[in-house]
Amino acid sequence: MSRRISRYDRPPGRGRGGHREGREHHRARRFEEYAIILDYIPEGVHIGNKENIAQAIGETWFTLLELIPVPGTTLSILDRVGIGKETRKEIQQIRGRIGIEELTHTASEHLREAIQIIVSKNERRFVEFFNKAQPITTRMHSIELIPGIGKKTMQKILEERSHVPFTSFQDLTERAGIHEPEKLIVERIVKELEGNEKYHLFTRPKNR
Repeated sequence: MSRRISRYDRPPGRGRGGHREGREHHRARRFEEYAIILDYIPEGVHIGNKENIAQAIGETWFTLLELIPVPGTTLSILDRVGIGKETRKEIQQIRGRIGIEELTHTASEHLREAIQIIVSKNERRFVEFFNKAQPITTRMHSIELIPGIGKKTMQKILEERSHVPFTSFQDLTERAGIHEPEKLIVERIVKELEGNEKYHLFTRPKNR
């Protein structure tokens, strides 16, 4: 049986420039290196499923993927697996990128939890978004794209960071009055994955 080769299995080409604010620190990393398992579907569970399949979300771009594990490997939900050229152990092949509407019910149920794990683990990266985010237009600042943050809170963030950069989520809460900023980031990422957002702060549009 012929294998469908995903572009994630091909050697990375040159990335395009022009990424939006918040991506500069990993601009060159166009491909995911690690992913969190959202669901594991053994062979034969679904009609037409002739091999073990896992659905997962990447740690860098929050790319939703279908993976084929190495034969004999059993994966558990929320396991962290390597999917890069140099980091793969449990994964034989990346089957391809999928949309949020293609997630199984189980994967959908664990999506926010997995994103929360990634955001919490990479706190510095997301705190830096609040330190470096810039206006999108003359009337809209990228910080305002975070759910629950309006112009008043945005102005408070800009004022505070002009004196001393934020150092943690707790610092954001204490100085800018943002309640549980990590959860607001999770909701923004979910909205971007749903595919209806014009601007992408933390994810890569599916056509890229």
